[in-house]
Amino acid sequence: MIWLTWRQSRAQLIGAVGVLAVLALVLEVTGPDLAHLYNTSGIVRCPPSSCATLANRFLNKISKIDTLLYFLGIGLLYAVPVIIGIFWGAPLVAREIEAHTHRLIWNQSVTRTRWLAIKLTVLALAATAFAGLLNLMLNWWSSPIDRAASLNPGHGIGFARIAPVLFDVRGVAPIAYAAFAFALGVALGAVIHRTLPAMATTLVVFFIVMIAMPSFIRPNLIAPAHANVALRAVNVVGIRGTQVIATPAYVPPGGWILSTQVISKSGHAFETAMTSACQTPNFTKCVLSIVSQDPRQLITYQPASRFWALQWYESAIFIALALLVAAASVLWIRRPRIA
Repeated sequence: MIWLTWRQSRAQLIGAVGVLAVLALVLEVTGPDLAHLYNTSGIVRCPPSSCATLANRFLNKISKIDTLLYFLGIGLLYAVPVIIGIFWGAPLVAREIEAHTHRLIWNQSVTRTRWLAIKLTVLALAATAFAGLLNLMLNWWSSPIDRAASLNPGHGIGFARIAPVLFDVRGVAPIAYAAFAFALGVALGAVIHRTLPAMATTLVVFFIVMIAMPSFIRPNLIAPAHANVALRAVNVVGIRGTQVIATPAYVPPGGWILSTQVISKSGHAFETAMTSACQTPNFTKCVLSIVSQDPRQLITYQPASRFWALQWYESAIFIALALLVAAASVLWIRRPRIA
């Protein structure tokens, strides 16, 4: 069975090894120069008062090629779980049923359960190993940029590691995403029985899950932290109905801001109806009247120190989902109606 699995999947496996080899060569050529630039930038032992300036200087010195590689790496790590789910997972069972070769395979001495269990195990290990090595190489190469960006979050080249965009392509989470995407593709292929519809459905379902996780689940895996700070006039950007819209007056270093709310001194939502100056079209006068009442801003966020805790929690969720979906696939193909 392992030999058969290799024969049927060797194109994907050889292609994955080729991608890793080419990427390793590119990163090995460009990585040392990037690391040297970081080590000589003064960021490593910078005093707190000058870290942001040094980080900004380092980020501005990065070559266009390295900048391109940085963003291509992010895009590649986003694409890999989807590719694994669509091209490795979805055809695994659907292709056999669609071509009617499953009748020959399942009438041999190997049972359906053993056949799928071996294929799932071998290819899931290969998929997670590929995703893990790819993630390890790109995370190593990008680490100087990530560290500098965390010191100067206002620079356009980088993002906070704990916030959406980078969180999904750093740490151990991409490996769990790949395992889940693969299992999801296999399950949908077993249910739908047709390769192309299964591939399309895998893409849609995986996309929905990856949108739902940072939007609704990840922010609450650990109870968020809160900061209550004074609202400054420079942070007020507009009025929506009676609500004050403002940018955060406090940005936690490397943190992920979940929400901001302007509140009164008593802790209730601040409304512009509380000040008569905001009944006029003069926005500047309105802002000054708001600030004169000493409003506060309640900022809800996840601090940077919780990056690894959230990574492990989320990875555990996706691994558990992958195991449940894989088990459902095994139970599904054991049904007598699939013959």
